Amino acid sequence: MPPVNAFWLVTMYDGKTQLLIENPINRYLINSPMLPVMKMNADGSPTLYIHKDSPGKDKEANWLPAPSGSIYLVMRLYWPKEPKAGSYSILPAGAGTWSPPGVVKTP
Repeated sequence: MPPVNAFWLVTMYDGKTQLLIENPINRYLINSPMLPVMKMNADGSPTLYIHKDSPGKDKEANWLPAPSGSIYLVMRLYWPKEPKAGSYSILPAGAGTWSPPGVVKTP
């Protein structure tokens, strides 16, 4: 999970217009306050699904509907945790020990 004291969020924008993308479930972001209703992996982390079509009813809580065209994602981290021995931090800026997991394209 992102090392923050407050919350994190991932927002998706249209790659051409740079606007939020209208979608059938009116969801424009996924954020940490949504974690209690999300499906979690065995290690306690969520998998986020950025797909045009539903990943299945059992995974829709983790779904951010995407269009067919280009997109870009923005992750915002609020009130990052200070670096401490044995823990991760995004600080100091550009040289922290935590970075978000990469986006993986699935078939």
